[in-house]
Amino acid sequence: MILPIIAYGHPILRKKGVDIDPASPEWQTFIDRMFETMYHAKGVGLAAPQVDKAVRIFVIDPSPFADRDDLSEEEKARLREGKRVFINARKVKEEGPEIAFEEGCLSIPGIYEKVKRPATITLEYLDREGNKHVETFDGLMARVIQHEYDHIEGILFTDRLTPLKRRLLRKKLDKISRGEVRTEYKMKFPRKVR
Repeated sequence: MILPIIAYGHPILRKKGVDIDPASPEWQTFIDRMFETMYHAKGVGLAAPQVDKAVRIFVIDPSPFADRDDLSEEEKARLREGKRVFINARKVKEEGPEIAFEEGCLSIPGIYEKVKRPATITLEYLDREGNKHVETFDGLMARVIQHEYDHIEGILFTDRLTPLKRRLLRKKLDKISRGEVRTEYKMKFPRKVR
């Protein structure tokens, strides 16, 4: 079942997610729906707050990035095999030089901006089966993970832009929150004008 994606301006996107018990069948079904929703919307990542649950779950599948010509064969292989579930994730550290890369977000359709993020991130998390991992990610995999991790912390990629850039985007963001945007996927808008 495809879930509606929550649009910019909805308060749930600003909530810090709470931990869950991955053994619960309810969450296993929810994870399946998250993947189905992400693929339907042609995304590479989706966090639970984006589908109206303030919990610490996000899913990724960065395999579409594996077609880029500017990547090594090693990174392309990691991206092709990058489909993952992160449950109750906690950032251990971020390090390395900050790299700018254009990001977008299913909750903020039509807006793409360069965001600087550290080159690597180390996370402690549970996988779908409840196994604990501590793992370091780099490259585009780290980028996708950092973006989705921000969501479970109540942070949006637009928060990482300069104050001037955020002011310039204000009207577009207001239009999104009012539902004045077209997408090929179902969305839930906080201030939709009927």
